[in-house]
Amino acid sequence: MENPAESTYDPRYLCGIEHFNTCDFFEAHEVWEELWADYQGPLRQFYQGLIQVAVCLHHFGNGNSRGARKLYDSSRRYLEPYRPLTMGLDVDKLLRDMDSCCSELLVEPLPEGPIQLDVERIPEIHLTS
Repeated sequence: MENPAESTYDPRYLCGIEHFNTCDFFEAHEVWEELWADYQGPLRQFYQGLIQVAVCLHHFGNGNSRGARKLYDSSRRYLEPYRPLTMGLDVDKLLRDMDSCCSELLVEPLPEGPIQLDVERIPEIHLTS
């Protein structure tokens, strides 16, 4: 059964979340990027932050630790102003989950070689009603 609040969201926002939750981060990024490109309102940087979260996890899963770290940092900068909750998304929880998921990327200096993405710590997005 569809959540009545979800019917007010752009279908591309919801589609991106579906891709994200099945770990299809490239497709989540593609859908959200289309939405971002069409959108000129106050949520533009929120969408940019989601895009960068997806690309971070895409890079991480492909062994590009440096690229993942860069996108992790920029995604946080974009999403911070939208804490604690925006568009039904618990931004605080997403950022905490990203901290946990990406913890091995956050050490200085970044270890040489690829870092394994722990599938047990990959965030999911579940909208609140």
